[in-house]
Amino acid sequence: MKKTGLVLGKFAPLHKGHQFMIETALKEMDELIVLIYDTDVINIPLQIRSRWIRNLYPDARVLEAWDGPQEVGDTPEIKKLNEDYILQRLEGIKITHFYSNEFYGEHVSQALGAVNMQIDRKRDTFPVSATMIREDSFRRKEFVDPIVYSDLITKVVFVGAMSTGKTTICEELARRFNTVWMPEYGREYWENHQINRRINAEQMVEIGRGHIEREDKLIREANKYLFVDTNAITTYMFAMDYQGYVLPELELMALKAQSRYDIYFLCCDDIPYDDTWDRSGDQKRHIFQNMIIGDLKERKLPYTELRGTLENRINTVQNVLKKYSKYDNLNKFNSFTDRWI
Repeated sequence: MKKTGLVLGKFAPLHKGHQFMIETALKEMDELIVLIYDTDVINIPLQIRSRWIRNLYPDARVLEAWDGPQEVGDTPEIKKLNEDYILQRLEGIKITHFYSNEFYGEHVSQALGAVNMQIDRKRDTFPVSATMIREDSFRRKEFVDPIVYSDLITKVVFVGAMSTGKTTICEELARRFNTVWMPEYGREYWENHQINRRINAEQMVEIGRGHIEREDKLIREANKYLFVDTNAITTYMFAMDYQGYVLPELELMALKAQSRYDIYFLCCDDIPYDDTWDRSGDQKRHIFQNMIIGDLKERKLPYTELRGTLENRINTVQNVLKKYSKYDNLNKFNSFTDRWI
């Protein structure tokens, strides 16, 4: 007889305890179905939570419960409401084993006519819950897979021409928010590979690729926020300035960068120019700044301008972050007045 297992939950967020249950079921079953509920206990959309499981467990069949009941409890009415929904959503699929570590395992198994498989019920193997992760994901990140953890972090990127204070503010914000920041990989690469102050189009692709690889590794160390000094869009702009064209791989990286970061800040060129050997002068700074602004507008990317002293700029960032909630479309931005409303 074919053994078909069922795991259900909100996975808000997915953690090692959930994964242990799913992995156990995958080993023991011929087929596994994972039913994921929409929920308001976390603002990470159902599609993203589903993608975690699809990416980590491609052999599992994922069903999204957009209209699933939100009521939780041990009353006969709530039990029946949930049982009826599960049976309706399965559309006749015969479940032989129901996996859980919750009180509802017994009554849902009975409704399904399935074996009640309780996994790590006392959470001795993985002493963690989704509530604990939501309360402090950084302190409990050992229980969260890297692909999940990345979606819990707010990625804040700072763009602007050379000598507009991007590095300084990233470093200081990381210190104040007890997190990490991603330096501009392009500058390091340029210093090591430039010939007569130039690099070629293929090397621009290497910069974009290397920056993303380092950023992906660093995000595991981030505490709620990751502050990033420039991105693939800036590399794209330098390529256009240097070569007058961009190779397809870098163009794709720049396109993906539009949604890779949660918040864009534009460091303005109203501060004194630091005339180092690797830069092309203050006039070039102003020209490049206008080019970056034009590109941001063309991409329809909302951004906040940072002006004045370092402290003024930090205050602006802090005010934006106070009002910002990742995945919350109630965050409204007015790109003309540089205000979050």
